[in-house]
Amino acid sequence: MKPFGAIHSGGMTSLDRQAVTAVYHSLIFRFQTKTIVNRFHLVYNKAKPVYENAFELNRFSTREGSLLKKVTMADVAKLANVSKSTVSQYLNKRYEYMSEETRQRIAEAIEELGYQPNIIARSLKQKTTATIGVIVFNMLHMMTTQVLHAIEEECQKRGFQVIVCNSGDDPDKEKTYVDTLLAKQVDGLIVFPTGKNEDVYRRLVEERFPLVFVDRMVPGVEADSVLLDNAGAAEMAVQYFASYGRDRIAIVTPPLVSYNVPRMERLEGFRAAMEKRGFEVGDQNVIAAEPAALPGELKKRFVEPKRPNALFAINDLTLMGVLRFVKDAGVRVPDEVAIINIDDVPFADIYTPALTTIAQPTFAMGKKAAERVFEQMKAKKADGPRVFRFSPVLMERTSIKREKK
Repeated sequence: MKPFGAIHSGGMTSLDRQAVTAVYHSLIFRFQTKTIVNRFHLVYNKAKPVYENAFELNRFSTREGSLLKKVTMADVAKLANVSKSTVSQYLNKRYEYMSEETRQRIAEAIEELGYQPNIIARSLKQKTTATIGVIVFNMLHMMTTQVLHAIEEECQKRGFQVIVCNSGDDPDKEKTYVDTLLAKQVDGLIVFPTGKNEDVYRRLVEERFPLVFVDRMVPGVEADSVLLDNAGAAEMAVQYFASYGRDRIAIVTPPLVSYNVPRMERLEGFRAAMEKRGFEVGDQNVIAAEPAALPGELKKRFVEPKRPNALFAINDLTLMGVLRFVKDAGVRVPDEVAIINIDDVPFADIYTPALTTIAQPTFAMGKKAAERVFEQMKAKKADGPRVFRFSPVLMERTSIKREKK
């Protein structure tokens, strides 16, 4: 019998070739398998003590890639040389029960051990999830993002996290988010409401669930509310226009709906301020449309003989419609028309001309909203709904000057 090396295809039958091929592949497979197994045993034997220790401790830690046992509160207490109850007080931010030196030792022990509190266990024990739900109606509003930032900061100070939902000013979506956040067992709700879902919020008030409205109120629901002095802001705008001799003033607003409190209050305040000064006020002074449609509506108004010589935009989104109109129509600001808007937009002082605005104290409003939620959480009995109105602030720039007669 010839050895494998001496066999060549010319002296082999088809069957011979198949047999040789099968044997060849079998040998290769066995060699590769043996090599893999040998390598596995080599690696396993070196790592065996470590893995066995890890399984015995039943804990994998990713800290610095090492394998460590589960760190407990008792471990922290032992390293810091304090009791478990003191560590618990520290974790719950009740620092008045310990000295500064003790706090420092506990903090260093937690850092050294890489201790992570069991959030679920704590929430079950303390009957709190340390979360606040926030529902906003439009994340695009500058006012919304600034208030939200202040809310988040205030909650962080108290060891609470914030879950934010954007309803898109859709009442159905808003209701879904309320149900979702309640299912997640948030400890309180801060809501920029659509103005609807009265039954939902009325039930929460009846159950004394911590609830605060921001920027708007819901008709028929007696809950804490934090908002701007809207009538005062409208009076401020008209007064400033009047001081520069502007008397044909138009208010520019999104569509008017009775349940949208800020829009209606700003409109009513505008009308009252105009009547107070004997200025003509009627439908011709109100330009209401969605922001995208505002340039077209303004264009119609500016072809009339008595076109406005001043525009009062009630928020940042309507301001965008106004600015788009004056740019496209070539209307000169402030020579032909003066502009004031509510919301101190970031580009106000770099726009040409710089925009005179009425600022909302957004950070103070957000802080107050968060404070009221926590006060309600601590209160043993309801102290009745409270409405907090914040004063507007005039930011004088150059989008208005005395009109040449």
